[in-house]
Amino acid sequence: QVQLVESGGGLVQAGGSLTLSCAASGRAFSSYSIGWFRQAPGKEREFVAVMTPNTGTSYADSVKGRFTIPSRDNVKNTVYLLMNSLKPEDTAVYYCAGGLPGRGFEYWGQGTQVTVSS
Repeated sequence: QVQLVESGGGLVQAGGSLTLSCAASGRAFSSYSIGWFRQAPGKEREFVAVMTPNTGTSYADSVKGRFTIPSRDNVKNTVYLLMNSLKPEDTAVYYCAGGLPGRGFEYWGQGTQVTVSS
């Protein structure tokens, strides 16, 4: 069993930056892909970014060039999401999720609110 806890959300002005953290407890963290998703009010949850166990990354087109997963810390069992040049449309609850490659995201955090004011 893996438990994920997000932190770092908050209120920021457009153009600002935030760094989200996803801390995991449980076994075999280094074997999991860790993804970031978000859900805005009235919208479906959408993919934001993912880092695989071998530190490969992939990003949604809407955040490419602005959001980055810089690394994963397999000692602290933490993955970060650096968010720059934030826009009001980035406002959402951000979730991290974990899963073994090829098996989907089995484990989800509770989410952290990010609000970008214009």
